[in-house]
Amino acid sequence: MEQLILLVKYQTKLNKRKDFVKEVISSGVLEEIRQEDGCISYDYYYDAVNPACVLLVEQWQSKGQQQQHLRSEHMHILKEIKEKYVLDTSVREILV
Repeated sequence: MEQLILLVKYQTKLNKRKDFVKEVISSGVLEEIRQEDGCISYDYYYDAVNPACVLLVEQWQSKGQQQQHLRSEHMHILKEIKEKYVLDTSVREILV
C-alpha cells in the first residue's frame, strides 16, 4: 500500500495567514483531523519569504483514507474558515 503526501499551498489574504491557522486550531478541526484513521501527520508551515503563503503538509497511510477524510463533518468547518482567509490553493500529490 502506498502512502500519500499532499503539499497544499494556500495563498491567503494579505496579513491573514496567522489568523487562518489560528482559527483552524481554535475551531478544533486540526486535532480532529490528526485523530482520523490513516492520518500520519497534518502540519501547517509559514513561508519564510511570502507573508501571505501557508504550506500544509499532509501524510496519510493511503489515498483512500485521505479521500474519506475529505468527506468528514469537520471538513465543512474547514471549508468555511478557508472561505474567509484563502484566495488560492494549489495541491501537489506524492505517493511513497
